[in-house]
Amino acid sequence: MATTINSPDNKPDTDQLQQELQLRDQLVQQLSQELFRLVKGNDEFTPQPELSERHQAELRLLREQLQEVEQQVSFYQEELTHKDKEIYQLRQSVQELSDRSRMLEQVVQELPQIYRQKFAERMTTVRDKVEKLQKENRQLHAELQSVSYRLAVKTRRHSLSEIELPTFNPQTGSPIPTF
Repeated sequence: MATTINSPDNKPDTDQLQQELQLRDQLVQQLSQELFRLVKGNDEFTPQPELSERHQAELRLLREQLQEVEQQVSFYQEELTHKDKEIYQLRQSVQELSDRSRMLEQVVQELPQIYRQKFAERMTTVRDKVEKLQKENRQLHAELQSVSYRLAVKTRRHSLSEIELPTFNPQTGSPIPTF
């Protein structure tokens, strides 16, 4: 009597067998992981083969190569550290220069206002001097006019006294003045 796997009567049996197979696979997977963890954590499980001279030479060569690689790694780490310091310093310089540039831009923007203010302050001093000079000039002009007037009056008086005016001589009785 031959039974077919895909027959409808065998369907529940097949499903049950597949579930059991999946459960076994999971258990095998868990056991292999646990065994790997135990073996990895305990060096007693790793076999130590006797090393031949050829293996020992290869091992020495590998250790030398490893040492060279470690030296190269150390060198490159030092280079990276040096480059990192250099980058840090350059970033600091860039930050300082950026700050200085912003400050200079601000100063340049404020320069017209500063120059106007300084010019106004200087012009105030110049205006004050000009006003003083104009006031002094007016005062000197007034004094000059006063002196000129007094001189003119004095000169007039002096010239009137020197000018010979005709005199009338009442004794002669002549109506014509004599000089």
